[in-house]
Amino acid sequence: MTAARPMPHGFVWKPIHIILIVAFFQVLITLLTDGFALSFDEAMWHYIGRNWFRHGLTPYSGGVDNKSPLIFAIFGFSDWLLGVNYWFPRLLGTVIQSVGIYYLYLVALKLAGRRAGMITIVLYGLSLLWRSTDGKLVSLTETYAITFIILAFYLFLYGKNQKGYFLSGLISAMALGFRLSAGFGIAAIFFWALKQGGKKPIFSFCLGLMAGCLLLAGLARISGISTNQFISYAFLDNFGAGSATDHSVLSRLEGLVNGFFYSELLLFLPGVLAYFLIKKKSALPGIWFICEFIGLNIIGIYARAHFKNLLPSMSIMNAIAITYLIDEYKIPIKPVMIILWISFFPKLLEPLVNLKKLLLPPSVRSSAFIPDDYAKKQMGLWIKAHTGPNEKVLVAGFGAIVQAYSERISPSIYFNATQTKMAKERFFSEVRRQEPAMVLVPASANYQAEVQPDVRDFVDSLVSKDYEFENSLNGYRIYGINKGK
Repeated sequence: MTAARPMPHGFVWKPIHIILIVAFFQVLITLLTDGFALSFDEAMWHYIGRNWFRHGLTPYSGGVDNKSPLIFAIFGFSDWLLGVNYWFPRLLGTVIQSVGIYYLYLVALKLAGRRAGMITIVLYGLSLLWRSTDGKLVSLTETYAITFIILAFYLFLYGKNQKGYFLSGLISAMALGFRLSAGFGIAAIFFWALKQGGKKPIFSFCLGLMAGCLLLAGLARISGISTNQFISYAFLDNFGAGSATDHSVLSRLEGLVNGFFYSELLLFLPGVLAYFLIKKKSALPGIWFICEFIGLNIIGIYARAHFKNLLPSMSIMNAIAITYLIDEYKIPIKPVMIILWISFFPKLLEPLVNLKKLLLPPSVRSSAFIPDDYAKKQMGLWIKAHTGPNEKVLVAGFGAIVQAYSERISPSIYFNATQTKMAKERFFSEVRRQEPAMVLVPASANYQAEVQPDVRDFVDSLVSKDYEFENSLNGYRIYGINKGK
């Protein structure tokens, strides 16, 4: 006579359940924000990727941004598959991000057990949705770079032979391929391995990293991307006067304080401090956090998305601290998890506000207001309807969204107001050499404040000599080339 099977005691949460819930909210947040349009960064990458896939203009020849060709390829593929859209890259980013959440769970599982792993999923998954970490823009390069770094940690931790360490290095190269700042996460793996005292794992890891970098360089070469252009535009353009990192010490300090201490990220601070007070724990998340924190401050831009690099290590550190308290004081896990869900759940109103735009789309406006992303999208569609496919269009200032939706090519590779000395000289030269059929100049005060005077003076001189004023729509003054010229 067989024994009766025990009745289940209730629903048991598994990692996949929490990840699916987080993914649901991620999709909800990312698809109902930014006026149902490409964001500024996404528009830059879409424009460059489209020029690459549609017109055969390789990155840095068909448009410049200080990012890797890998992200341009993703947006170029999106355009080739579905035309101009914002949702495919964000859905793809959600999938990639969900993979990262799962493998971070496995890292925490290896370091501190299942309970810490489940807490890590909650902390990391929910904090990825915050406004302070640019949660609505899941398609950014950080999503890919961080996921590959997490995979590299997983492969190194679970690697039982030199093959595993080699694969960890190979995957690290992919992270580096998306963002050069991934080097700080790679440094964390190296320093932790050094602390463990394993020379062979370090050698295999470095060998894999070199092999991955050579593979990416080979693919770029085959694609026709110039190594010199990559170094100039994706690396050197990040430094010097007018570059993205050109900020004073005071500005950097304000950026750090505002980005970390005046945001939801402050919720992580007690757990981080408690982690360093616990004597018996894995050193890996601490080393990871220190390396990423140093990297954040070296770059010094303090963009919201840059704080995502701190989330994996801080999530594990907090999970270790919370698990320690649960075990030490015999606290039931259920109320702890409820408190974590309530505390870390994103407080976003933007998806609700954007529902109004979906139901009641705003009309085209002619006043000199500051256009939002939706208005810029509408401006781009207007240009597409009023210009020929082969006509060039110049959108002065930071007009990447307008340029992307217009589906027209800029007369300069600097289609966006990059303001380094090298960028300005090339912009002036290229626009003089092939004057566009249409020029758009922002009418808002922001244009005067954000774009350097010599760039504004050049555009003003251009339209005053060779163009006629045609219209004023969505915050832009529109000039058409003087056909009697």
